[in-house]
Amino acid sequence: VLLVESGGGLVQAGGSLRLSCAASGVTFRFRATGWYRQAPGKPRELVAGLSSGGTANYADSVKGRFTISRDNAENTVSLQMNSLKPEDTAVYYCNIIITGNNYWGQGTQVTVSS
Repeated sequence: VLLVESGGGLVQAGGSLRLSCAASGVTFRFRATGWYRQAPGKPRELVAGLSSGGTANYADSVKGRFTISRDNAENTVSLQMNSLKPEDTAVYYCNIIITGNNYWGQGTQVTVSS
């Protein structure tokens, strides 16, 4: 299983970014997936999750600003991030759960300047 994130970068507060996670060796369809983030000195936290049935859930801090989606044809999971805030600065990781085991991408840095 290989997960590769892309789309991170530097953006001003109020801006938008779209993260994408491509998978090889596994399909996202019918599996629980999610985006997590980890800021310096803080634990990794769930930002947005997508159940195997397609139900999305979000951390309170990103509700109304972030949207998680899955493209079955492209076998990707994306995170659209709007109205970004400096506190969204972190390394963002893609995650998939397969038979109870967690698999992670290498992460992509998102930096939001004030």
